[in-house]
Amino acid sequence: MEELIDLRRFGLTEAELFAPVSVDQTMSEHIDAPVYSYWGSVFRVFFRKKLNLVLLLLLAAILVFTYVYPAVIGYDSTVDPYVNLLDPGAKHLRPDQAIAKFGPGLKWILGTGASGQSTFDAVWYGAGISLSLALVCALINLTIGVAVGTVWGFSEKIDRFMTEVYNVVANVPYILLISVIVLILSASFWSMVFALTVTGWIGIAYFIRTQVLVIRNREYNLASRCLGTPLWRIAVKNILPFMTSVIVTLAAAEIPSYISYEVFLSFIGMGLEDQSLGKLIETSQNAMLTPGWELEFWSPVAVASIITVVLYVVGQNLGDASDPRTHL
Repeated sequence: MEELIDLRRFGLTEAELFAPVSVDQTMSEHIDAPVYSYWGSVFRVFFRKKLNLVLLLLLAAILVFTYVYPAVIGYDSTVDPYVNLLDPGAKHLRPDQAIAKFGPGLKWILGTGASGQSTFDAVWYGAGISLSLALVCALINLTIGVAVGTVWGFSEKIDRFMTEVYNVVANVPYILLISVIVLILSASFWSMVFALTVTGWIGIAYFIRTQVLVIRNREYNLASRCLGTPLWRIAVKNILPFMTSVIVTLAAAEIPSYISYEVFLSFIGMGLEDQSLGKLIETSQNAMLTPGWELEFWSPVAVASIITVVLYVVGQNLGDASDPRTHL
């Protein structure tokens, strides 16, 4: 049997022995779990793959050479391509020949072009134009597409009208529509943006509409509607955050596609008048099979390919990391 203990031997008063203990009622609602940060979890999952770190470093280097390098050297697209135009010995030089003629320098590591211009400088200046075009088009199309798609998925009247519009537009070849608009308008930067965005958002909106139809009638959204929550608040607070990974994945596919469209249209002679990557590829077609001139053609091709692949892979991996199911 257990021995009874005489509490009086501790020298404590009865009030001290039997003092009431206060209870914090809020502790019953305390969740003893680590603090969850959505974006913190996204980046933790994203950087778990070492390849992503390498790709981000490569993307940072691309952005530096695309936007910082031309600004640092003061590249002028109206002057620099024609500086050596009257010097026949400066045209179509291999890298070793260009360095021997002009001296060591980063700008001569890809040789010179048909006008004696630096291929390296021209490629990165052109990359800035092509990448800027892609980013502007992606921003416009994603913004309009996500906004319209969300409304499209909630309203039955808008759904009937927009579905008919989509059925018509989706059956018109996108590249044909872009080509016609570019032919009607001048082949400038903003006319190309208009051509790529006038209907480019409809496919995104239809995809978002499909996702909204799947999500809108889930239990927590029905509960919100029963409690009188406005539809716009349900869309902004419940649905769009749920589709973050979907939107990021869409962006990963959209940005490289606009670079591809620009390069293709320029290659067939219908692209920008500016010195973009597509324009450089078009003007250097004859150099593709000429011995010693190959870098003039393959340099912009390689840079365009690297940019599109890096942007796509980084975007896809970021989209995967944005899925909360990968945060376990």
